[in-house]
Amino acid sequence: MPGETKKKNLLGLPQGELEALFVELGQKPFHARQLMRWIYQRGVTDFEAMTDLSKSLRQRLAETATVDVPKVLSQHDSSDGTIKWLFESGSGQAVEAVYIPEAGRGTLCISSQVGCALDCAFCATGAQGFNRNLNKAEIVGQVWHANQTLPRRDNDDADFAITNVVFMGMGEPLANYRNVVPVLDLLTSDLAYGLSRRRVTVSTSGLVPNLERLGDEFNVALAVSLHAPNDDLRDELVPINKMHPIASLLDACWRYAEKRANRFVTFEYVMLDGINDSLKHADELFALLEGKPAKVNLIPFNPFDGNDFARSSAETIGLFQSRLRDRGLVVTTRKTRGDDIDAACGQLAGKVSDRVRNRLSEKNKRMATA
Repeated sequence: MPGETKKKNLLGLPQGELEALFVELGQKPFHARQLMRWIYQRGVTDFEAMTDLSKSLRQRLAETATVDVPKVLSQHDSSDGTIKWLFESGSGQAVEAVYIPEAGRGTLCISSQVGCALDCAFCATGAQGFNRNLNKAEIVGQVWHANQTLPRRDNDDADFAITNVVFMGMGEPLANYRNVVPVLDLLTSDLAYGLSRRRVTVSTSGLVPNLERLGDEFNVALAVSLHAPNDDLRDELVPINKMHPIASLLDACWRYAEKRANRFVTFEYVMLDGINDSLKHADELFALLEGKPAKVNLIPFNPFDGNDFARSSAETIGLFQSRLRDRGLVVTTRKTRGDDIDAACGQLAGKVSDRVRNRLSEKNKRMATA
């Protein structure tokens, strides 16, 4: 109705903002802690059901606020247990999140943007272009939905389906810094999901200024999409390298590692047939990481329509891994999951029907790191 005040969505708000909201309502700040437990730990979005809040406060909240979670457009179940959800993001847009069950853990891969502007050559998300950043509610709402949908499991002192969260879905998390960091706080808060920082991973293609900020402000596990051992090749595969070349990226990684109790940085390396998978490339990669707190995760490429790259053979991947491992690096090869529902690494496409830009221009690169 005309003149009607829009209700404030409380999902994703940091504890401090919730406390300030209760003070504005003439209430004690500690109600924020109660509200957070209801929303995140019990999955309750109806204020009337929050029985340890007074009736008058519940009524006031219902008049001024809401807890709106992202709408699920579809769910796809893989034969290997992987689950992919498509979440509505407005104006014909949608993003994807993927749950990967493993023995003793449940990992949720979440998105931070509608599309991606970094235009990595081998990524289905980047091929779509970029529309916008997700807000805090849209990001943490992916976790909220998964925990409410999946069978709950024992996770130390909590009882959540999700034991690990990785920002490896659609988008570059560090290009949406102001919305991602408050969600990191909720994921690790004892009032919300209570995950340890080593169980929350941010994956970046190399936005160095915001990587430095993250190390200072909220140091969680770090994964870096490296994918090439030299600048010439990485310029082609990961264009942000032209702005932040490998040397400056690695310097930032080592500084980040120095600030963490668990000092290792994981370097992700997609295996592209005949492009970056020779033993010479392996030797170059070793030279970059020798003696450093580094782990390497080799990722078999997952083909998608409109892309000409091919996956390295199992034999080539094995030789590449052995070359690094025999020289002392910690190396794993990621097991491909969710192929039958297009949920494997690099395949998340969502729905980006209104592309603001296909590539990150120099101006927008500066904006992304602001």
